Amino acid sequence: MTMTHLEDAVTTQLPASTPKSTSLSDQREATLPVWSAGTVETGVWECEPGVFTTARNGSHEICQILAGSATLTGEDGQVVRLVPGSIVVLPDGWKGSWRVHESLRKTYVIVHVSRDDADNVRLAAKRLP
Repeated sequence: MTMTHLEDAVTTQLPASTPKSTSLSDQREATLPVWSAGTVETGVWECEPGVFTTARNGSHEICQILAGSATLTGEDGQVVRLVPGSIVVLPDGWKGSWRVHESLRKTYVIVHVSRDDADNVRLAAKRLP
């Protein structure tokens, strides 16, 4: 088995950007898939300033911000400011918006889940203090 390695996720060249389909402000985004296997995928993503909506349906996403800044606002009213070094977990079922203040680059891990797995995660989260 061979490992996958990306030398510098902060400066690596990404593919050409494309229009962000859920953008409320004509943003463009670029994604470099790095690895995937079964229900897990990871890569580097970048987006221009503006606002877009998102809904995690059938997957969890873990992101680490490499450059730029953004504010996430959940449908539940929770607001989180993201800057380089921030890590955020968006569980299956999360809905909200991203307001990108300056071009944002992140690494991401997406874990696709079955409906039974998603329900178990929500039940476990409710038991946390």
